[in-house]
Amino acid sequence: MIIPTIRSLCVATLITFMAYATASAAAADPALVTAVASSERPASAVARDKARHPVEELTFFGITPKMNVVELWPGGGYWTDILGPYLAPSGHYTIALPPSGGEGGGLDRFRARIAAEKDRLGTIHETALGTGHFEIAPPGSADLVLTFRNLHNWMGDGIADQALAACFTALKPGGILGIEEHRGRNDVAQDPKAENGYVRQDYTIALAKKAGFVLVGSSEINANPRDTKDWPKGVWTLPPSFAEGDKDRAKYAAIGEADNFVLKFQKPH
Repeated sequence: MIIPTIRSLCVATLITFMAYATASAAAADPALVTAVASSERPASAVARDKARHPVEELTFFGITPKMNVVELWPGGGYWTDILGPYLAPSGHYTIALPPSGGEGGGLDRFRARIAAEKDRLGTIHETALGTGHFEIAPPGSADLVLTFRNLHNWMGDGIADQALAACFTALKPGGILGIEEHRGRNDVAQDPKAENGYVRQDYTIALAKKAGFVLVGSSEINANPRDTKDWPKGVWTLPPSFAEGDKDRAKYAAIGEADNFVLKFQKPH
């Protein structure tokens, strides 16, 4: 009986991961690659592609152009600039926004931008997600629900369980929930409010399972081992936020964006 060494196991794991990454890239929908490569995307967003791997991540989640997709809390629209044009010809795209953002605030600016770019982004349907607002789509209608780096916010607001339950309700049987989040340290107990912006991967899996989901995949495409997760102003110390301003900016820029996990869950048939 041959007992594998730690080195051989590591090599085998690396080879498997590389094979998966290659296969994922090869299987990417050309229309998705075109949407990401569009010259009409903001330069500030394109600059983040090396850290966020949009083609690989959306391919991992299994997106297709005819899907009914719901994106939760799209923020500044990094993913909206990709998902809108990609889904416009034959899909259905909904964004679930926070129920309020202050008159003249970020939500109003975001709405104005997507309205001004409707020819490029297509028809985007809007619903709300937040305290007292959890109908993100008609029950059993969505093929894919996506959330990128939002779970810590819902934990801070005390609505994480309700938000994940809303995802479960909105999805068709067999539908997919894709979660990207800043990965917390395994040697530190999870703060239920996630005040530093980091969420343990096992904690996230437990929350999703509590809502009824089954974990069907994980990806390390957005992993960053340089992120030690002990920054003075939490995850926002790192780019793109640079919460410390010019203080140690070069140091944080060299570290890059946070270590992020990518998880794929399914609503059972």
